[in-house]
Amino acid sequence: MIFSRNPFCAFLFVALLFLSLTVILKKWHFGLQENKPFGDSARTDGLTTASDRLLQQLQERQQELEILNITFNIIQGFMDSSLSTDDSTNYINGKLSLDNPVTAKTDIGCEELSGIKVVDFLGSGYTKTVLKAALPQGLFVALKSVNHQGTDLRLCMEDFQDSQGCLELVSFKLRKEIVLLQRLQHPNIVKLKGQCQDSTLVGGITAVLEQGMPLQMIQLLQSPWEERFRVCLGLVRLLQYLSRSPLGSVALLDFQPRQFVMVSGELKLTDLDDASIQEPACQEDSECQLQFSLRNFTLRCSSSRICDGLNEMRNLYNAYRYFFTYLLPHQAPPLLKPLIHQIMNSTGDMKQSINETLVAFEEVLHMYKSGLHLENLPPSVTRDYAVLKGMRSVANMEYRCWPSYNQQGCVLSVHSAREAALICSSHPQCTSFSLSSEKTWTGRLLASFRSGFSHLVPDVNSAVYMRRVKASGAVL
Repeated sequence: MIFSRNPFCAFLFVALLFLSLTVILKKWHFGLQENKPFGDSARTDGLTTASDRLLQQLQERQQELEILNITFNIIQGFMDSSLSTDDSTNYINGKLSLDNPVTAKTDIGCEELSGIKVVDFLGSGYTKTVLKAALPQGLFVALKSVNHQGTDLRLCMEDFQDSQGCLELVSFKLRKEIVLLQRLQHPNIVKLKGQCQDSTLVGGITAVLEQGMPLQMIQLLQSPWEERFRVCLGLVRLLQYLSRSPLGSVALLDFQPRQFVMVSGELKLTDLDDASIQEPACQEDSECQLQFSLRNFTLRCSSSRICDGLNEMRNLYNAYRYFFTYLLPHQAPPLLKPLIHQIMNSTGDMKQSINETLVAFEEVLHMYKSGLHLENLPPSVTRDYAVLKGMRSVANMEYRCWPSYNQQGCVLSVHSAREAALICSSHPQCTSFSLSSEKTWTGRLLASFRSGFSHLVPDVNSAVYMRRVKASGAVL
């Protein structure tokens, strides 16, 4: 009667029943019943054999994948008021199928991979190797597979001396990443374009991903502030999504620039195998500590005995110390610096949530795109320049400035001719600048600043602004 009056209670009961049955079935499947010896009790001498320990680790990894699927189904059930009790995992034509209509569909399987040509080596780590490959259509993708010379496989072999079992064990990180890429879909996460599990080779799994360029912090530091801000904004949008993802709050435990790539100017997360979807359990506040190299923070233990928000704040502080510190303040537009400093202080001291931080970033973006931070510039700033519309300068005398969109000259982003005139007037060597129809990702114009040119040619998409010369011949 209670269930008929309250559908939410009925749903919650079904969800709990489903979880209980799942745990019971997994215990039976893995041979963990009290009447069946396993692990330490499998030997009369009380010691665990290497094969038992390897088997136990394989079973734990499989459970981790199934927990991801169960968690997703439960959260989707709350969102959709329905729950699918079939969490089985099948492979069809080498593609991982999780029997869920919201799972991302991919187009490339084992069949299609046979026609892919590997063209470059992109990198490798403890677990995985990444290759660049060309599709028949001419597009490029990244192929991730198990690194057979990697540290993880080597250490496993030293412990267990089982090449087939170790390959399967190490492959679970890649399998987990595939599941996460199916469940977590965001513009700042690389797209999963396909996958293949070769049935002839245990653990022989390949993920086909959107191809990006490894993130180079030194190169980013030399790029214009607008591009550095774009990277930080994309990261904040990503972390806001991860704080409320279809799997709950997700923590990136191995939060390093190397976990990201650049795709057409956008920052994208590419390594998810060390992600965690569980907030730590606690009994008191002291158990909800975040410890970093320079600072420690303590959050409250919630009434539900969970360190609620710990994942979110861990991600945000790591974004501050690995990205914001280096990319945000330097060369920021002077009139935006107060807002930037406020963001730096609030994230560095953990005074704001990810939602509040995103609001602050979006405010900076709005002011920058709209030119509101330049509203106090006097209109007379352009009076010292003669404008020639529909013209383009050639045989230019370039000078370099930093940071520039062109390393061989001085090309900067401006909101309008007024801002460009202000910049040119501040550069002693600048005698002219030109504006074209080319724009940046924010819609701002690209202005080219020069110390001189020989002549002009017609160009309907360009305008040249020349500093006026006094009667004495000095540039104003």
